[in-house]
Amino acid sequence: MSPTGADALVAALEDAGVAVVFGLPGVHNLAAWEALRTSPIRLIGVRHEQTAAYAADGHARATGAVGVALVTTGPGAANTLGAVGEAWASRSPIVVIATDVPAGLRREGVHRGMLHEVPDQAGLFRPVTKEALRVERAEDVGPVVARALAQAAAPPARPVYVEVPTDLLAAQTQTTRGQVFPASKPDPGAARKDLTPAVAALADSQRPLVWAGGGAVGASDAVAALAERLGAPIFTTYTARGVAGDHPLAVGLPPHLPRTGALWDQADAVVAVGSDLDGMSTQNWLHPRPPTLVAINVDPADAAKNYEPDVVVEGDAALAADLAAQVDGPREPWVDLERLRRTALADLRRDFPAELRFLDAVPPEATVFADMCIPGYWLAGFRRVPVPRRLAYPMGWGTLGFAFPAALGAAAAQPDMPVVSVSGDGGFLFAAGELATLEQERLPLTAVIVDDGGYGMLRYDQDAAGRERTGVDLHTPDFAALASAFGVRAQAVDGLDDAFEAALRAHLDDPGPSVLVARAALEPPPTTSPRWYRRQRA
Repeated sequence: MSPTGADALVAALEDAGVAVVFGLPGVHNLAAWEALRTSPIRLIGVRHEQTAAYAADGHARATGAVGVALVTTGPGAANTLGAVGEAWASRSPIVVIATDVPAGLRREGVHRGMLHEVPDQAGLFRPVTKEALRVERAEDVGPVVARALAQAAAPPARPVYVEVPTDLLAAQTQTTRGQVFPASKPDPGAARKDLTPAVAALADSQRPLVWAGGGAVGASDAVAALAERLGAPIFTTYTARGVAGDHPLAVGLPPHLPRTGALWDQADAVVAVGSDLDGMSTQNWLHPRPPTLVAINVDPADAAKNYEPDVVVEGDAALAADLAAQVDGPREPWVDLERLRRTALADLRRDFPAELRFLDAVPPEATVFADMCIPGYWLAGFRRVPVPRRLAYPMGWGTLGFAFPAALGAAAAQPDMPVVSVSGDGGFLFAAGELATLEQERLPLTAVIVDDGGYGMLRYDQDAAGRERTGVDLHTPDFAALASAFGVRAQAVDGLDDAFEAALRAHLDDPGPSVLVARAALEPPPTTSPRWYRRQRA
């Protein structure tokens, strides 16, 4: 029997080394599910299409490999858009493969009333993807999927959408194995670069600073080498947590504290490596432009869109090592970072003792997925992250409900690594149905739910503005009983101190799926916009 378009789709995934696909079956994509049934690729069925894309994103963030979601037509595809937007804004390489109505029945530009029909389904995705591809012939299924996987991984990484009319999945075709596109474009950093302008710009600096963004993940040694050569403190953005790890020059705290933010103000030169100097990291660009700014970035436009650099080095973050080899040094650090960290942490422990105790309770060896909730804000900004890819946070779009479903993808990819998702009670309910996926797939994940009875950050905003609370106090279920109803081991504790720490350790020591509920409320950290100190001073 001749292979089908669905066989070609699966062959392209296999040839590209895809290990797991997250998806939800529908009448239009069942041929792909049948082809995957006999494939070595693990197919994890979820309970909502948005979750499939979040899980693909979580898989990508934890591993660096492309995450893949397979969904059906119309509303099935549209349900992924929030998660695809998050992956796009956070520069996460995922591929969403969706079916469309049969090509043989479509009339271009005419809505005929077919099941799930959208006049331009791919158009929904163009604003939030690197590329939206549509398969026109059955023989193109494999090559288009292979191209999409390569495009998603090529720097700068971002999502790619693939649309396959359902009749092309069932159509007979020729499956040519080995149609793998290069994993990335030619590396701009691989060619010898003229770094003379950057070297000259940094030659006279007395107080340099290194600012590492998501593009520096995978280049920790290069970033460290440059910082050591310059004697420069290292800041890391939300997507770059762990790049500097426990290096002595790593600030280890965000620039949202007056003591740490002063490093930016005092710096006479900043080297931004793989960062666009985004608003959430710079308090919406209230950080003053440094006297000298050097940017290393694969995308020159991205490097220059927020602060105009004096020098742009087009290439990947590995070029930081080449720059380090050419600047004068090594130089002594111009600030006592150990003392600064100690003092800044003492301030935090004085002002936020319960919140710092919560951070102490989360073990550093765990991979943590933090949601857009107050505990998540603390983890994203202040958790010690020893290596990259141990912390994931939706500081792209800031989508609520990210952590739990995205952590499913990480748990599927890292069965020997403890994975923790941290959600508030409001955000967890966005994807509570995935408790069924968690148990059915026996994923090694502990889902932590911090239940403060509502949307804690919004409650804080209304209280701070002196407004009456509206829509922020919620009726919440007994989360432990809810998890137990799905067959998931569950426990509830009061507070986020010793009892919580002991319970979390016990959950992580048992690699099976579990839920840990903590009935507690925390104060928002200084990284949240109502507490930005630069805004308060402006």
